[in-house]
Amino acid sequence: MINWNNLDTLKSYNELKNAASVNLVEAMTGANGAERVKKYSVPMAAGLNYNYAAKEVDDNILSALAALADEAQLTDKYEALYNGEVINTGEKRMVLHQLTRGQLGKDVVADGVNKREFYVKEQKRIADFANKVHSGEIANAKGEKFTTVVQIGIGGSDLGPRAMYLALENWAKRTGNFKMEAKFISNVDPDDASAVLNSVDVAHSIFILVSKSGTTLETLTNESFVTDALKKAGLDASKHMIAVTSETSPLAKSDNYLEAFFMDDYIGGRYSSTSGVGGAVLSLAFGPDVFAQFLDGAAEEDKLATNKDFLKNPAMLDAMIGVYERNILGYDSTAVLPYSQGLSRFPAHLQQLDMESNGKSVNRFGEPINYVTGPVIFGEPGTNGQHSFYQLLHQGTDIIPLQFIGFKNSQLQNDVNIQDSTSQQKLCANVAAQIVAFACGKKDDNANKNFEGGRPSSIIIGDELNPKSLGALLAHFENKVMFQGFVWNINSFDQEGVQLGKVLAKKVLAHETDGALAEYSKLLNI
Repeated sequence: MINWNNLDTLKSYNELKNAASVNLVEAMTGANGAERVKKYSVPMAAGLNYNYAAKEVDDNILSALAALADEAQLTDKYEALYNGEVINTGEKRMVLHQLTRGQLGKDVVADGVNKREFYVKEQKRIADFANKVHSGEIANAKGEKFTTVVQIGIGGSDLGPRAMYLALENWAKRTGNFKMEAKFISNVDPDDASAVLNSVDVAHSIFILVSKSGTTLETLTNESFVTDALKKAGLDASKHMIAVTSETSPLAKSDNYLEAFFMDDYIGGRYSSTSGVGGAVLSLAFGPDVFAQFLDGAAEEDKLATNKDFLKNPAMLDAMIGVYERNILGYDSTAVLPYSQGLSRFPAHLQQLDMESNGKSVNRFGEPINYVTGPVIFGEPGTNGQHSFYQLLHQGTDIIPLQFIGFKNSQLQNDVNIQDSTSQQKLCANVAAQIVAFACGKKDDNANKNFEGGRPSSIIIGDELNPKSLGALLAHFENKVMFQGFVWNINSFDQEGVQLGKVLAKKVLAHETDGALAEYSKLLNI
């Protein structure tokens, strides 16, 4: 039987509070550090490795975290999730994003439909459509091939798919899998849509409108913007646009689209990159086979997350170390630092994934909780971040845990040797140096040059950023967020916090305002 209890009621949590802390400077200096790097590492899917040697943990703390994970029934709750129990208590829904890439448990039936079969059917429909676009069977009015795909969506309909596209663009170009350039329109600011439309040949562009409900204000506004541009170019907008939506939305059977592909309410926007939301744009950009590899990597990582052995479950390890840092050590932020230009927008995706999921102050039953939950997530690719906010990370008053991501090889594999090392070697040297610099610091009599160290970090290392490793990376963080939500006894799968602003914005546009809202409306000339 599964018990949903608040973190501060768990016996193992109170025992964790009494665990002796780790002096990270001592632990990571000299031979001790070398041994830790070898010891504190666990394989992930697709050739990735999660190394947590530079975290403030030891065998004693890891044992306490394992006990907490066991008492919180994390693997049981994950099993309940992928077997179709109602985990999203706020909206009284199942949570099925893992089912888009593989089946871990029993058949899940909802609304009279086998959901795995439904997701596979939509993937096949998208694959068939993408292949016809690539072959020219589906073309513009003049019979010319589409060369660009533009996704119109916001939040999870933009951040995840955009991050995934950028992550694979260079790899696809090198390996011959680049089919079409992809662009993204998300912000309701007209400058966003204008800039994208000015950068493409609309006559050879196909547009994907993504809205599960079919009523998202920003997305429908941008659709009208695009439709107007197509009409001004003398083009039939309905021959240039497809929809990704739910079967019950007003977009589902509209004549305004070449085709409609379906998702459902059991997949939240920030978890939708492996559904049709990411599938349509990635299959058009790189081909269905590449998207299938991406799904395979995610499915492999999902399977690892079922492991009841705490030390062999990378997502659970990452999650529990994060809980220790947040709730015991009191760290309120986490920096995600990918040393790969392909992952330039991955931190932005993780901002939504983590903060929209676990930015909650009531438990899954709507009751106030007395402990902190999700951290602030931010990040930037290395080495850019080193010349930006690393000053605060190294010598600021707050200790901010770090999550590095690094790859041994670049995607384009087009490098030069300068001063006895390649650019990729310089990149990897920087991430290795930063981990040790943060952990060990450097003593100096000049206070401005003194580094106290003791700044914890982990790193996910792989050979190359490719579709399979990207899928594994995505699933790792999705499962990390899920496990942390379970520990905190919150609902990681609704997002009521984004609704209030939308409601008030509609009142402003309808001129139904008073008080401060009316005055701000006047200031902005609305």
